[in-house]
Amino acid sequence: MGEIPATQHAIQIVGADEFVLNPAKPVDEVGPHQMLLKVEACGICFSDTKLLHAFDAHPRKAEVIAGIAPEALAEIPDYRPGAQPTVPGHEPVGRIVKAGEKVTHFAVGDRVLVQADWKHLRTPKSNGAFGYNFEGALQEYVVIDERCAVSPSGEEFLIHVTDGPSAAAVGLIEPWATVEGSYAWVERDHIADGGRLLVAGDGDLAALTAEHQPGEIVRVTAGEVAGLAGQVFDDIVYFGSDAGVIEALAGLLGTRGVLCVVLSGERIGRKVSLDIGRVHYDFIRFCGTTGSDPAEGYAWIPANGELRDGDKVAIIGAAGPMGQMHTMRAVTSGVSGITVAGTDLSDDRLAHLRDVVAPVAEARGVELTIVNTGTTPLEPGYTHLSCMVPVPALVAQAVDLAAEGAIVNAFAGIPAGTFGEFDLQGIIERRIFMLGTSGSDVSDMRTVLRKIEAGVIDTTISLDAVTGMAGFADAIDSVINRTSGGKIMVFPSLHDLGLVRLADLPEKLPHVAVKLKGGLWTKEAEEALLAGK
Repeated sequence: MGEIPATQHAIQIVGADEFVLNPAKPVDEVGPHQMLLKVEACGICFSDTKLLHAFDAHPRKAEVIAGIAPEALAEIPDYRPGAQPTVPGHEPVGRIVKAGEKVTHFAVGDRVLVQADWKHLRTPKSNGAFGYNFEGALQEYVVIDERCAVSPSGEEFLIHVTDGPSAAAVGLIEPWATVEGSYAWVERDHIADGGRLLVAGDGDLAALTAEHQPGEIVRVTAGEVAGLAGQVFDDIVYFGSDAGVIEALAGLLGTRGVLCVVLSGERIGRKVSLDIGRVHYDFIRFCGTTGSDPAEGYAWIPANGELRDGDKVAIIGAAGPMGQMHTMRAVTSGVSGITVAGTDLSDDRLAHLRDVVAPVAEARGVELTIVNTGTTPLEPGYTHLSCMVPVPALVAQAVDLAAEGAIVNAFAGIPAGTFGEFDLQGIIERRIFMLGTSGSDVSDMRTVLRKIEAGVIDTTISLDAVTGMAGFADAIDSVINRTSGGKIMVFPSLHDLGLVRLADLPEKLPHVAVKLKGGLWTKEAEEALLAGK
């Protein structure tokens, strides 16, 4: 495995909007339960910019309060909660080059992909995470403790991968997995068993509670809702149509909570201000009925966000990195009779999208339309819409474009506490289900890995640029300002390489450019990049 150096190059976030390139960060020693991962490559994610901006205010930078013994935490050298400097980077692939004597699930020589959300480790408002309160992979070597990487249930957060695909292809699995997860997340079409149910107003709950029983039912009048501030509920049923009451009730939803509005023939008099950030990050959901039975409101919640036969699909912001993934997933889904429209405001980015996706769509018989909505607005009638742009007004616009029974995926990571004005009356009348998800799990990553191995997708279609450590500042700036045409992959072992777009490789790195295939990244190109010749 080669000699392990005493120091290394690393990116460290040291404060809000402050980072440094440290050329001499010590390589940590490995304890009995720990492994040393030599990083091959690590993608930069928009989530990295959120950590950079928020730093110790980020919920995944907080201290771990449950899921691991405090004495075990104290033994982990890369545990960096709170205001301690941390190394970002949660989309890596690497190889284990050293392992402690008590490591049982992994061995020296294993090539692994990291699933960054260690959900068994709880912080006050989130979970422990690689690249947040545990140092990530924007460094040459990183220590990972097996007690973090394997949950008490035995779930492994390091996924074994073969030597076949390039590091870039594997490193891109994590963002592709977040896309996969947004379709696979299981929704709840009934009240939570054993949960807290709030009922505002008068109405019949017989059908709603026939098969599923809450642990507690709290009943109030609409006028008493304000007195519940600070309480949290798993389900809220409101018999009424007052927009102000709906807004107050929405603020009482707990994580994964559902608000069902029972209109009983009444109408909501205006658009409703809803926290679209919480739809994405806290998985809150809205449903309802124009009738008088709340069970009818829950009944139209879909099992998940998956595409359905005959769906008319719109991907808003399709030419960006994540939009490309959604578009490619749609055309390779195998779902019968779908049509796909990809939108953006840049003709250049749309041309790239067409070049990458159109041949695949044509080969699979999927109708693909590329639309610059700056000049050609979409017409209503779509049955599945995904929004890649973190602007509440665009998610609200997606609702307005939605046909009856549509699914609207608020995929973009809009911060919790960000409100938009939504036509909730139309959502209920047309039974439009608005969902959002954050991150991925191991099963999503394994699904993407299987698709790569089967040749269904090539994750490197998302790759726009490569860089070494010297180009990190330009790379993160490109992500923040959304000037990148795709994902950026960092190779930490390349200390002095600046940011280079694949389109510029013929001029800047011709020995790498000749190894591309149709302008896309290959393992041979990666080998040439790392060899320097």
